[in-house]
Amino acid sequence: MRRYDDPVEVRRGMVGQPGRQVEAPEQFLWRGKLWKVREVVAHWVETGPWWQSADARALVGTDGDELASRSASRSADRSADRGLSVASAGLLSEREMWRVEAGNGMASTGVFDLAFSWTDGNWQLLGCAD
Repeated sequence: MRRYDDPVEVRRGMVGQPGRQVEAPEQFLWRGKLWKVREVVAHWVETGPWWQSADARALVGTDGDELASRSASRSADRSADRGLSVASAGLLSEREMWRVEAGNGMASTGVFDLAFSWTDGNWQLLGCAD
């Protein structure tokens, strides 16, 4: 599978065979081409490394090293810019992953990994096997 980190526009809808449909990415626009999802291969949720957050360290009473402190500080700055508290930013850094089979109307088909970030509301195409 080739790896990417490309933003995509996604339209959600009902995907699958009648009687076995799920709400999922139905179409996505990637590099100027519209891809129609034919099947959801897999769906899962990934969480960020919440255990490395300043809040988690404070809860268990451990002192982080200087690098971890700087990282937490940068995270807090970014979170404040988005109106989130440090605690909620660490706990909300999840992304919903979708592995889908899609075609672009021509003879091209492939399997794509799409990710939806709950933190910023953006979609990314992370991988493609065709």
